[in-house]
Amino acid sequence: MHIPDGFMPLWESVLFWVISLVFIAKSIMWAKNNLDEKSVPLFAALAAGIFAAQALNMPIPWGTSGHLVGAALTAIIFDSPWAAVLMLTLILIVQGLFFADGGLLAMGANIFNMGIVGGFVGYYVYKALKNTNDFVAAFAAGWAATFIAAIACAIEMAIAGTFPLDKGLLFMGLYHAFIGIIEGVITAVVVSFLKSARPDLVRSISTS
Repeated sequence: MHIPDGFMPLWESVLFWVISLVFIAKSIMWAKNNLDEKSVPLFAALAAGIFAAQALNMPIPWGTSGHLVGAALTAIIFDSPWAAVLMLTLILIVQGLFFADGGLLAMGANIFNMGIVGGFVGYYVYKALKNTNDFVAAFAAGWAATFIAAIACAIEMAIAGTFPLDKGLLFMGLYHAFIGIIEGVITAVVVSFLKSARPDLVRSISTS
């Protein structure tokens, strides 16, 4: 799902950077008010796990790349989509600067898709379903966050003229519909494990 430089015009890259910077600023404010000595190690460990998971990606025809995202998992554990925005921003900065995974100009769009869209979709899908079945809610959140972020990426590439909308939606959507199943399972299993073994670390429990 990482968009490289050259896949969108400068005006579109700048637009998504402006949007993303607003969300990044608010995510930093969230971190100042919510991250403490107990939650920072969990945040760092989760970032390392998501970074490693995203390293396993595959090229997608008429698309960019397919991989796990981790935004829903972050948002659920820290009970805030702003945590996902900050988490994915940090990961994408490291990937872009040191591993050439995703372009620097296009990083704003990547943050928008994976951090903002993924984080907010995952969080609110989970919130909407958690009172029915928590495991199913976490699975649905992980799947939806990955799938909708991929659809957003396809639409952006169509606006850029990089590839046709129908082919982008088909291939990005199809690949990430399957990747989303893996993401959903991992999200549900990790959230369930933490809530059982260390409920004090899962903010969605302590604040509910």
